[in-house]
Amino acid sequence: MHIYDSAKREEVLFVPIKTDKVKIYVCGPTVYDNAHLGHARSALVFDLLRRTFIELGYKVIFVKNFTDIDDKIIKKMDETGQTLNEITSHYINMYKNEMKSIGVKDADLEPKATQSIKEIIDFIEVLLEKKIAYQISNGIYFDTSKDNKYLTLSRMKMDDTKARVEINREKKNQKDFVLWKFSKNKEPSYDASFGTGRPGWHVECSAMIEKHMAYDGSYQIDIHAGGADLFFPHHENEASQTRCKSGQELARYWMHNGFVTINDKKMSKSLENSFFLKDALREYDGEILRFYLLSSHYRANFNFSKEDLLVSKKRLDKLYRLKKRVFEYKKSTLCKEFKKNFLKALSEDLNISKALSLLDLMISKTNEELDLNPKNKTIKFETNANLKWIESILGIGYQNPYMYFQIGVNQTEKRYIEELINKRAKAKKEKDFKKADFLRETLTCRGVNLMDTANGTQWEKVK
Repeated sequence: MHIYDSAKREEVLFVPIKTDKVKIYVCGPTVYDNAHLGHARSALVFDLLRRTFIELGYKVIFVKNFTDIDDKIIKKMDETGQTLNEITSHYINMYKNEMKSIGVKDADLEPKATQSIKEIIDFIEVLLEKKIAYQISNGIYFDTSKDNKYLTLSRMKMDDTKARVEINREKKNQKDFVLWKFSKNKEPSYDASFGTGRPGWHVECSAMIEKHMAYDGSYQIDIHAGGADLFFPHHENEASQTRCKSGQELARYWMHNGFVTINDKKMSKSLENSFFLKDALREYDGEILRFYLLSSHYRANFNFSKEDLLVSKKRLDKLYRLKKRVFEYKKSTLCKEFKKNFLKALSEDLNISKALSLLDLMISKTNEELDLNPKNKTIKFETNANLKWIESILGIGYQNPYMYFQIGVNQTEKRYIEELINKRAKAKKEKDFKKADFLRETLTCRGVNLMDTANGTQWEKVK
């Protein structure tokens, strides 16, 4: 497996810290609002990474956190009058349900910052004892001057960081960052030896990795992953505080997915450009969204547009049309060569374009073979197995193929279609073929195609 290591700025051969085991930590959302398309893209990318490692034979330990104490959450509390738990529980449940809709599996462990307060406090106490952290009027800060490797991860220049660094005249260096914020008014707070307050953003991930995942040795985990927007300051600060506290590097490899734009514009609530995943799910089936959001390389910036999504759907349609042709054949024998080549493509830093081209080729060649030999069970068994394996590695193709082509049809229209199909069946039984043909034509005019199969008449919506 080769991956692009963001820290080294190059593609490298992945070598696990422990043989046959991979520990992956992905920065999850701050749960004060609904998940947006950027969250979805990142979740899908690293879901695919996890699936690929599993298919390659690794035991994967996959952890994704929830930031459930933060300035934005406190602001939401002030605006709504709700408690911290009411807000965060609601948005965590929303996030998990929406991720399920696009086929993202739950992480093996999903820790929350508020569940790791003791570990966070212990972490900060060590930094204070080592004089790597210091106190000012509003909290405890990390002294970046004590880390001679600071900014080597993101390779940021100090002038480039100013826009993302909190200005505070009390800080020793303006690039120093907060570890612990002393409580104000009625904010959620926790008692600590160095003062009542709450954790800063960056320290929670380091403390949770150390609590749940850390190896003994040079590195604590194999891969730390997240969106490109987290590279600085979040990941830079995580790496620095862990290095100084433990003497270990946080991760052997760093992976980041690209940004998401919508119609070539940065996602923004003010622009009302489908910022939230829930809005996209109202309009599009979750599997169709999954396939579309996975269809370009994870490191590339992704531009979401309805036109591109519809093109992507037509590509997925071809898979389901092939699945129709083999749907009745439950026996299966996987084509080892297809699996080998597909995994090889994904092992090239998740080269999804190459992998999908192999899928397209398999679909095209199989259709040609079935056109020539429509009753060839060997081809059908192998195709069925190939599609089942694609389901496990890509998370697509799992629906009943006939139901897939009924996506977007409401219940009222479905009842109407089924009623006409039943009337047509009755007309055919009574040998009233003129009426049967009329009913078929009526459905065709409504964009409904009928297929008479051994299991009865099936239909699909084509307009």
